[in-house]
Amino acid sequence: MVIVLLGPPGAGKGTQCKRIAEKYKLVHLSSGDILRLHRANGTELGKKAAEYMDSGKLVPDQLIIEMMACAIESAKGNCVLDGFPRTVVQAKELDIALDAKKRKIDAIVDLVIDDSVIENRMTGRRSCPACGTVYHVETLKPKLSGICDSCGVKLVQRTDDKPEVVRQRLETYHQQTAAVTGYYADKGHTILDIDAGKSVDEVTAKMIEKLDRLSMVR
Repeated sequence: MVIVLLGPPGAGKGTQCKRIAEKYKLVHLSSGDILRLHRANGTELGKKAAEYMDSGKLVPDQLIIEMMACAIESAKGNCVLDGFPRTVVQAKELDIALDAKKRKIDAIVDLVIDDSVIENRMTGRRSCPACGTVYHVETLKPKLSGICDSCGVKLVQRTDDKPEVVRQRLETYHQQTAAVTGYYADKGHTILDIDAGKSVDEVTAKMIEKLDRLSMVR
């Protein structure tokens, strides 16, 4: 099973992908996590991607496609894609890769949310550089201000969560990534729209409800 989860940065794709992966026994493939791993490991792909990530711009299609194609192959096509595809070019390349393996996209979920909500969510996020746990200055505070509950490390604001970068990321999303839903709709895919402004549990419940219903129809 291949599920594509779409939506703007900060819509909660990472959290919901983890829950989908657990529910349907899939591998969670996050393009952002894979990019950051390459960057942290100092790979050639990671170095090339860094300059784009730090400015809030989309990493070039060819770099993303190269990394994600390897990850999808490793998962044997049983995965939920988080943050990929982000452009129509990537969507087309994904179709080609799946066709070559005689696989297909089984479901497409689109998390819908207002920009103002996203800006508050993302600029308020703080992350632990050691374990990756994410907090929020208003809605998910650590027990000790600025310190990770799990490992006692000082929390940081990721570069791509800074206000100016968030605005750039949203602008980029609306200019390029949103066209991906149109591409899939034109190909006859059913797009499952989910209100991502609700609570995490409400979003999960509605998403699973729609996915199960789609599965029964098919």
